[in-house]
Amino acid sequence: MFSRETWWKDFFSGSIVDFWRQAMPPEATRAEADFLQHHLQAPPGAQLLDVPCGDGRLCVELARRGYRMTGVDISSDFLAAARESSAREGLAIEWRLSEMRDLPWESRFDGAFCGGSSFGFLGDEGDASFLAAVARGLKPGARFVIDAVKAAEVLFAHFRESHETEVGDIRFAAENRYDPEGGWMDSRYTITRCAAGGAGGPQGPPPLRQETRTAAHRIYTYREVVRMLEAAGFEDVSGLGSLEGAPFRLGAARLIVIARKSR
Repeated sequence: MFSRETWWKDFFSGSIVDFWRQAMPPEATRAEADFLQHHLQAPPGAQLLDVPCGDGRLCVELARRGYRMTGVDISSDFLAAARESSAREGLAIEWRLSEMRDLPWESRFDGAFCGGSSFGFLGDEGDASFLAAVARGLKPGARFVIDAVKAAEVLFAHFRESHETEVGDIRFAAENRYDPEGGWMDSRYTITRCAAGGAGGPQGPPPLRQETRTAAHRIYTYREVVRMLEAAGFEDVSGLGSLEGAPFRLGAARLIVIARKSR
């Protein structure tokens, strides 16, 4: 049975992992790594934390640039791909299989980041616990970046009840419903793997495999995110609307939040 509190425990496996890996081109990874390198203000050789790290694409890119990376994710499928990527390039990256709140470190990292619209998976108490765990693992004065926050100011300006995307041989269809009383967006995803040569549209080849997954995302306002970060021990919180540094405003396509752990 679907539960907003636990949906993420077994969501990231199978075709959803394959879709995500195909959907993120190398140029997007390089642009995000450029942004992190600039805004985390940590020199090469510093220790950085990526949580959740997915298939490790950003860990691998930043390790290439000389950073000592640690990636945390709950998905064994994602981490298997991450380990394969780092081993292929001979990169010494520490991978940890655990949920976002299970971070055992204290004052270890010179910077941390959370990408992939992952903030909001856990609900009010869980997200607050996650921020506290990140703060605990950072050195005083270290910076933390949360990228692609599903903020209300972004979501409502671009909300679609349904949409489809095709990447390679995978068709990804989403149905979204917003719960105004709880502040949650519930989503039902249908991932269709089609014959070689692409999904092919309505008259294309028949599906070889189809999976349906459900997810939930807590939708916060920018102000709420700022207050949560401050309660967790962060300061100097700011928001940007793009990787290019545009100011965040109502209707922006993206929210990136930058904060510094209190000294």
